[in-house]
Amino acid sequence: MRTSSAETWQTVHAERRRLAVDLSELRADQWSLPSLCPGWDVHDVLAHMVDSARTTRLSFVRDLFRARLDFDRANENGITRHKNQDPRQTHAVFEAALNLTRTPPAALATRLVEAIVHGEDIRRPLGITAAYPDSAIHQALIYQLRTPVSFGGGRERAIGLRLIDHKTGESQGQGEDVEGDPIDLLLALSGRPVHPERLTGSGAPRLAHTTTPTSAPDKPRNPRGSDRST
Repeated sequence: MRTSSAETWQTVHAERRRLAVDLSELRADQWSLPSLCPGWDVHDVLAHMVDSARTTRLSFVRDLFRARLDFDRANENGITRHKNQDPRQTHAVFEAALNLTRTPPAALATRLVEAIVHGEDIRRPLGITAAYPDSAIHQALIYQLRTPVSFGGGRERAIGLRLIDHKTGESQGQGEDVEGDPIDLLLALSGRPVHPERLTGSGAPRLAHTTTPTSAPDKPRNPRGSDRST
């Protein structure tokens, strides 16, 4: 079933609020823990999420040109803009942006990818568990399957693989089986490392081999840029 834009935004806002609560009592040292995005710590990812929440179609184009069409540089500039010296201030700015409905020039499903994947980028290194709506994970997974890696998706990673939701048996694609929780399938498809025991099937090692985690699954990527796309 297709999800309306209003329902999508409702889910995005709810996930932002839940993340804000999860981060409200972090110790100072926890903010500097490495996230699942190489080169970015927990504080960096939250600053990126602030930047993403505040980005409009116009500001995305403006910032990309200021970065000389280098998508990764634009992301780094966004972190610099919104990363305060005190992580609690960055957290407060994130809370102020929770209910924004801005988006770069990309499909609305990218907002779900951003909320879920970046949520796990932060939570997993901190040992925080979260349950996301099944429908939101499914919509994000379908989007990543259809979107090239060069544009922040995972289409090439899934070639020759059949991704199977081990709870429902629902599958996507054709080829060697990779079975797991939908959230783990989404993370692996988005280039994030997933513990080997969480994915099974003959195709699991192949998918794991393609996970080269990078920065931002939530903004369209400059195809001429580097590999830091998801």
